Amino acid sequence: MKLGMMLGAWSGANLNVPVERVKLAEELGYDSVWSSEAYGADALSPLAYLAAVTDRIKLATAVVQLGARTPTNTAMTFSTIEALAGRGRVIVGLGLSGPQIVEGWYGEPWAKPIARTRDTVAIMRQVFAREGPVAHDGEAISLPYQGPDATGVGKPLKSILHTNPDMPIFIAAGGPANVALTAEIADGWLPMGLTPSNAHTYRSTLERGAARSGRSLDTLEIQSGCGVRITDDVGGIIAAAKPQLAFYVGGMGSRDQNFHKDAMTRRGYGDAANRIQELFLAGKREEAVAAVPDEYVDEGGLFGTPQRIRERLEPWTSCGITGLTVTSEQEEALVLMADLLETRP
Repeated sequence: MKLGMMLGAWSGANLNVPVERVKLAEELGYDSVWSSEAYGADALSPLAYLAAVTDRIKLATAVVQLGARTPTNTAMTFSTIEALAGRGRVIVGLGLSGPQIVEGWYGEPWAKPIARTRDTVAIMRQVFAREGPVAHDGEAISLPYQGPDATGVGKPLKSILHTNPDMPIFIAAGGPANVALTAEIADGWLPMGLTPSNAHTYRSTLERGAARSGRSLDTLEIQSGCGVRITDDVGGIIAAAKPQLAFYVGGMGSRDQNFHKDAMTRRGYGDAANRIQELFLAGKREEAVAAVPDEYVDEGGLFGTPQRIRERLEPWTSCGITGLTVTSEQEEALVLMADLLETRP
């Protein structure tokens, strides 16, 4: 199994790129480092910075938001980073985000999210392939632009930069339609809400999507993730994780559309998810935090002594995923995972 490291640089008031930790991960044989974005720091700039201070580790996103950039701009930016880092060192990770951010922060329409994902991937593939000028007549996106205010003089263009035609594209997905689309058109899947206990429930959806393009599921990378913390106080780690989880499940989205709440429901915690959202939206934040089940946090991460982590890692290695992205600020945790999965060069 490949190991990834979550960068976690985006979530604070100040941007902090943990360069030494990334260099350690590279030395330990980690395959990739993953950045993300919400509505503050972007996901791509830190990767360009890391391209200058690393040699081998792949630079990946989990995710860049589709509403933040046009498909061609997204392809241009990833291609530029790869030109700086070296061919084969970049993984494109795409995600929809949600209507609150897409319409509220980016000022873009949320309409037709599945079609927008399909169109974005198709356009980016054309940019990377450089087989001709990029033109696409999609359900959600067309190139050249064909809207009611179009001038009519838009011209299909071909990337000046000679791009990597094989740059891998991963899609973050949790709902059935998006998971099936991922298995149909993407090189990899970044699952929302997958743990060893429910990984099998996605199989039929993945197979349905793969069948639409005639591919084998064996060709689909599955990069899941979990938090890792070496500690003698598992209860304390679980308690510390609950406020952020309550915020995501209760407030990251609208009452009727919250992908993090949906992910919690898919893991079998629907009643808890409803309760957390109800309390959070009522302004009862502390009660919402308390409503996050201990077992929900514990089964989604690897916490405890090295022996406990070793025992709880085995289900992750046998549930069908091909990669595991580690979220941890502990260097010793990165070392432990590398030793357990024998990734050292």
